Parts: sequence; structure tokens; C-alpha cells
Amino acid sequence: MLATRVIPCLDVRDGRIVKGVRFQGLRDAGDPAERAATYEAEGADEIVLLDVSATPEGRAHGLDTVRAVRRVLGIPLTVGGGVRSHKDALALLEAGADKVAVNTAAVERAELLEEIAFRFGNQCTVLALDARAREGGPPRAPGGPPPVSSWEVLVRSGHEPTGTDAVAWAEEAVRRGAGEIVLTSWDRDGTRSGYDTALIRAVSSAVRVPVVASGGAASAEHLIEAARAGASAVLAASLFHDGDTTVAEVKRVLAAAGLTVRPAA
Repeated sequence: MLATRVIPCLDVRDGRIVKGVRFQGLRDAGDPAERAATYEAEGADEIVLLDVSATPEGRAHGLDTVRAVRRVLGIPLTVGGGVRSHKDALALLEAGADKVAVNTAAVERAELLEEIAFRFGNQCTVLALDARAREGGPPRAPGGPPPVSSWEVLVRSGHEPTGTDAVAWAEEAVRRGAGEIVLTSWDRDGTRSGYDTALIRAVSSAVRVPVVASGGAASAEHLIEAARAGASAVLAASLFHDGDTTVAEVKRVLAAAGLTVRPAA
């Protein structure tokens, strides 16, 4: 049985970690290199580093931040934000990323996933999928079938709804080369109300690549719920940034619940 990975997420802006609710009201949460080193020492399996202002500001990811984190980190590092071409992906990989996450640019031009996967491999190609529940549930087209799911894709760091069905997009992204999906519930992000397990089940049952659950964790029990809903990995930010618990303690609780985890520090 594969181990459930525990992944701290570092959302960064201007070289600092930030955290908010539903991608709004961002507050400072520390230095990314310092946090990354701490989380690795506690037993984190990977780190996800997302530049949340790169796409809205129309720029590439801050490579200096990636290099600073890589210098102190020995575990896998996924980096996203501002990736619009395979050249942007190459720059992140050369700066120290192991995997590159793409959201907005892939929604606008799905071939980007194919280009990154062709040049660097599926294992390097991550779809960052931000989804929110449709108001009133999934609309039904006149005379046609309903969409696959009740969630739509958001882009530009959660600021812009697309109307694109989230589960259908996940399936297409995998066909085009995505080897992993970081699935964030906009509705739950920063709310500390638990993951959207229905969303996790819908996406994880539709694709055959690892799904990383994100958005809403406030306790180890929430991580357990996400794993049992089908997530291969569980991602959290505030849970760790605010000092509520540690990666090591979370892993102990997951193991006690019967989940397979890699030993913590």
C-alpha cells in the first residue's frame, strides 16, 4: 500500500509566505525557506510552493524564492505560479523544482500540459485545479445531459470563474499529460472547516493519477477524512503555519487511524 503523503503548502507573495481565506485577505506567515526546513525536519514528505500573485500580476514565478527553498530542502518540491510556457517550467526546474504546477495557462491552452510532459515527463507535470461549487448545483443544458459534476474551475488565483466543469477538466488534463493533481476547494480554503470530501471523491474516482487534497484542513482528523475520500496526499497550510500542530504529530495520528505514512522525524 502506498503511503499517504503529508505536504505543507507555502503560498508566497513577494518572497514571503501568505495565508488568507478563499484566496483573500492575505496575511504574512513567515519566511518560506525557514518554514520549508522546519517542515522537512518534522517529517514532511514534500513541499508545495505557489506564487499566488504571479499570474494576477502577469509575471513569472520569483526564482530567487525557489532557489532559497531548494538550498535548505532535501525532499521533493512542487512549484507553481506564473507558468505560461515550457520555458517557464524549465526555469523553475533549473531553480530547484522537482515538479511544476500549472493552472490558468493550462485552462486557457491545454496543449501546455502536453508540452511540459513531452519535454520533462508526466512525473514533472502537475495540474493545480482550483474548484468551487456551482451555485444552485450543476446547470442542465437545454435538451442535453448535465455536466459531469457540481464544481467549476477557477483561474487567476481564484479570482475568475470559468464555467468549466472541474471533473471533466481533471480528466482532460490527465489525458494531456498531467501526472498529478493538486485539488483545492475554493469554498473551503482557509476556512478550517475540513476538506470538500465530495469533490475529492469525484476527482479521484475519475482519474488514475495521484490527487493531492487541499483547502480547509484544521486537524489531523480532516486529513484522515481526505485520505479515506481518495486523496493520495494531503496538503495543509494554516494548520502548520499557525502552530496548531506539527507534521510529526499529524503523521502519528494518521498512523494510529490505520493509514500508511512514512515515518516522521
